[in-house]
Amino acid sequence: MKKLVIGALLGFSSLAANAADYVVDTSGAHASVNFKIQHLGYSWLTGRFNDFSGKFSYDAANPTAAKIEVTIKTDSIDSNHAERDKHLRGSDFLSVSKYPEAKFVSTKIEDLGNGKLKVHGDFTLHGKTNAIVIDAQKIGEGSDPWGGYRAGFAGTTTIAMKDYGIDYNLGPASTHVELSLHVEGVKQ
Repeated sequence: MKKLVIGALLGFSSLAANAADYVVDTSGAHASVNFKIQHLGYSWLTGRFNDFSGKFSYDAANPTAAKIEVTIKTDSIDSNHAERDKHLRGSDFLSVSKYPEAKFVSTKIEDLGNGKLKVHGDFTLHGKTNAIVIDAQKIGEGSDPWGGYRAGFAGTTTIAMKDYGIDYNLGPASTHVELSLHVEGVKQ
């Protein structure tokens, strides 16, 4: 029995040792949080959030044990148009003075095989938290030219603005926002 317990503890510690902690590489601009929404149903308005941070833990042998957390500074919204960005920061949309951050925290990871994942989590925006699912894909992992180790992922999800208390009428084709995330993490 004693050998069984010691063997189990050694096996558990080797599994835990395989998981690695990563910090999202925003300083090197190797990550982005982008969005797009239809503009009145006639075209796409695209943009990004320029200020965000995040971390994740990941083990290629056990991707379902991954944990992810990303915090977005809402006042960093950038649609490439200063007046529109001012409007988006205001009370009609993000209310950045009242809600300076948006946050995603994973709750469950599904491994679909071939590097495809479903990342379940809680997304908080505009003071409201809802469960969302991000369709994600592992891009790759390995040593970088500077002696570090990196892992990269991409993912997409769609949210309804009304689910976050944003009810500004842009027309029936403009009720949902598509989010696109590109994350490269540096192993700590």
